Amino acid sequence: MIETVWPYLAVMPLAAGLFPSLETRFGWRLFSVLPPIVWTYLFVTALAVGGLWTATPEIQSAQRTLTTQLLPALLFLLMVTCDLRAIVAVGPRVLAAFACAMASILVAIVLVYVLFRRVLPDEGWKMLAALSATWTGGSANLVAVKQVVGLSESALPSVLLADALCYSTWVLVLFSTGSFASVFNRWTGADRHGARYPQLSAVVSTGPADAGNILLWLGAALLVGLGAARLASFMPVSTMLTPTSWTVLIATLTGLVAARTPLARIPGPSSLAGALLALLVAVLASQSNFHGLASAPLFILCGFLIMIVHVGLLALLARLFRFDLYLCGISSLAQIGGVASAPVLAATYSPVLVPIAVLLAMLGLIVGTGIGLSMASVLSGLKP
Repeated sequence: MIETVWPYLAVMPLAAGLFPSLETRFGWRLFSVLPPIVWTYLFVTALAVGGLWTATPEIQSAQRTLTTQLLPALLFLLMVTCDLRAIVAVGPRVLAAFACAMASILVAIVLVYVLFRRVLPDEGWKMLAALSATWTGGSANLVAVKQVVGLSESALPSVLLADALCYSTWVLVLFSTGSFASVFNRWTGADRHGARYPQLSAVVSTGPADAGNILLWLGAALLVGLGAARLASFMPVSTMLTPTSWTVLIATLTGLVAARTPLARIPGPSSLAGALLALLVAVLASQSNFHGLASAPLFILCGFLIMIVHVGLLALLARLFRFDLYLCGISSLAQIGGVASAPVLAATYSPVLVPIAVLLAMLGLIVGTGIGLSMASVLSGLKP
């Protein structure tokens, strides 16, 4: 049984790297059902419940420190890869479809919460706020909102499971709808000869990074996190604008500014961000237990109902604004699936949509934390 910090710190990166490595090495089908990050969370939670370590004051202090320092560093690294000018260049029609997809997701979440608020757990509004963050941005946004609103560790597994299962189902549906594009486009009144999208060059990867680049980015990210926390201590606070929320917002803005400087051309931020996200999820899971899984079936049901309402509302908006099926599909998956799956779907539709899907997913990553915090404010006001 682990009771001191260093053995605990050794286990965390091992557990965080296990499932991403297995997916890369073997490509097992189980990872198409639940992504590696969910397996990491459940695996580390099982280790915690099984008593591999004891929550001594020393280990609890390490957990708090890691969470506090890694989150703003992670958001900074993610934002460095985002190009706001390229996102704007995709054109108003593409951005309008993205906005409609986002609005339909958020309206669906509010409607489902109103219907189920009396049977959901007391933290139901926090759980849905975290879900709104990951369904408009990504896992990093979910973690940021979880920390700001104070979602308990026991409630997080339900959110992750609902996210993974609903996302997997939606991906399968979207990949099977390409043959119905002409029917859908006739119904919406979209261009029957094929929509014209902006011709963007492919998004260029930052390339492989050596040890020096990784260390430079790690040091820069940690310094940004410390600086953001320092600035946050001077900012006015309210119910939602807490020091933690100010810290993540300042780190996000710093990353967006850095993305427009020569610093962004140094390889490494994407790879390091992926590693820090896995490590942060492992640390969060190490504090948890299985008590919250009792509410998982109900919350998963809510997730699927949200998805159904989202699809219905997006279809109506597509008919109103004459969006075609391809644009609706990548606009939805860019938010719910993120940069990992939206470009793959876009490639099956049309090659020209691939960079657009990447840019829309990055836009979701930028706004996801703010959207999640806004939804937390709305949903908290609807509590029974």
